[in-house]
Amino acid sequence: MSQDHLVVEEFDAFGVIRIVEQGGYRYLEFGDEVEQSCVRIADPAWLEYDYSRAMLLGALCHARPKRALFLGFGAGSVTQACLKYLPLQEVEAIEVRPAIPRLAREYLGLADDPRLNLRIGDAVEELENCEPADLIFLDLYTDTGPAPAHLAWGFLGACRERLRPGGWLVINQWTADDGKPLGAALLRGRYHHHYWECPVPEGNVIMFVPASLDQELDLPGLKQRAAALEPRLGYPLQGYIESLRPAQ
Repeated sequence: MSQDHLVVEEFDAFGVIRIVEQGGYRYLEFGDEVEQSCVRIADPAWLEYDYSRAMLLGALCHARPKRALFLGFGAGSVTQACLKYLPLQEVEAIEVRPAIPRLAREYLGLADDPRLNLRIGDAVEELENCEPADLIFLDLYTDTGPAPAHLAWGFLGACRERLRPGGWLVINQWTADDGKPLGAALLRGRYHHHYWECPVPEGNVIMFVPASLDQELDLPGLKQRAAALEPRLGYPLQGYIESLRPAQ
């Protein structure tokens, strides 16, 4: 078994940032070896984990997204996958830790792409300055778990309101002991029981939230888009589709 190799370690106002390499992958870690993201060195757009693949599936809920907004960037693997596989014209990402974009470019394979605008700031504060998007990804995690924004009534509502008509909000949420998303009662109330959940083995639930209450999930279209993309991805998405369920 290959050994971990420390690539770089830095400290900022939030704590430690560490990149470790093992077996062809590099891992972004915060805090006490808390893994945040995983990047395949040979293909930075490869999604290694179930939760990230399920987030990409969430993006396929939209037939032809043009603009995407990422609240939380991390190693950028989901962002790079969306840039590679979706017909996006504009992508904006908000990251609170200033060192992350530089480290992603230097060590995690983040390529220059004219479509990508990567800004430093607090996503909660910056959201109102972001242009509306067809896809919004909420993935704000610290070294101890989900950021408070994942359970903040006002911010969760503001995210959905920032969607263009027909858009989708994709949330990476932790799973509670009962198998439901963390804060399930709040989420059901905030989104009026109108969203879909994709539980994954890592202990996360990916939520697909439509822009409006009269907007439904086009399951046949989702299956068709997923099947068309799978040969390019190199991994299946069908299992995530089969696990989809209405709001719990």
